[in-house]
Amino acid sequence: MTLPDYEAIDIGHELPALTLPAITRQALAIYCGASGDHNPIHVDIDYAQAAGLDDVIAHGMLIMAYVGRVLTNWVPQSAIRDFNTRFLAMTDVGDQITACGRVVEKFNQATARCVRVEIEAVDQNGIVKASGTALVELG
Repeated sequence: MTLPDYEAIDIGHELPALTLPAITRQALAIYCGASGDHNPIHVDIDYAQAAGLDDVIAHGMLIMAYVGRVLTNWVPQSAIRDFNTRFLAMTDVGDQITACGRVVEKFNQATARCVRVEIEAVDQNGIVKASGTALVELG
């Protein structure tokens, strides 16, 4: 994978969006195993209901990973200098997440040319589940 041309990237440049399949119980169970996060609120409906929820909810870090994929589909992972996300809403079973990003700043940092990207994950109803920023070095 090659880096995008810094000179060709303008503020407002949209990264290719990534729409994932709807969240399933199976996906949550697989993520539990892969991540080591076995909090029962993600897989045990009785536990989730006892906590006041209608059903289990997706792991926040799963949603952050979806946003991270938008970045790594655009640039090599080695170009990402900073990546942060704030979780804004719970993600339910059945939600279909679209992750996207947009360049909001271009600047030189020491000897590197960088862009700052605003990133977010939204569901099929337009509810923002997570948002944040990433600092990407383009040369």
